[in-house]
Amino acid sequence: MSVSVGRKVPDFSAATTGGEVRLSRLKGRKVVLFFYPKDNTPGCTNEASDYRDHNADFAAAGAIVLGVSRDSMKSHDGFKSKLGLPYELVSDPDEALCELFGVMKLKTMYGRQVRGVERSTFVIDAAGKLAHEWRGVKVPGHVSEVLEVVRSIS
Repeated sequence: MSVSVGRKVPDFSAATTGGEVRLSRLKGRKVVLFFYPKDNTPGCTNEASDYRDHNADFAAAGAIVLGVSRDSMKSHDGFKSKLGLPYELVSDPDEALCELFGVMKLKTMYGRQVRGVERSTFVIDAAGKLAHEWRGVKVPGHVSEVLEVVRSIS
């Protein structure tokens, strides 16, 4: 089962740097889930920093931001601390959320095929429906685009 725009997102729970999060407990708030390949890599650091720099804008628009990768909680704690991230990071080592959102893809790295996370972002509206998705994200300008969409939905 995977998500699709306009449909209710199945309830899920996940471990974060701030404790467990459950989607059903966030009802009434918009949720931005951004999936990224790996802590402490250049593109992921830039994306996480952009969300950090706009976190107050997302909060003012009624949204909570969550970053998701397969990294361990220990890795996430260090990444969050190093960058001063004000939002929580979800550790998804068993790829349950990655599978639900369909972000696992075959990629070519150094001439070899590897399975990894395709940089993707999802906006869930206050009623729990998937309002918008971006797949194969390019980092520059992306967070501003997500913020515009978040501001435009109820």
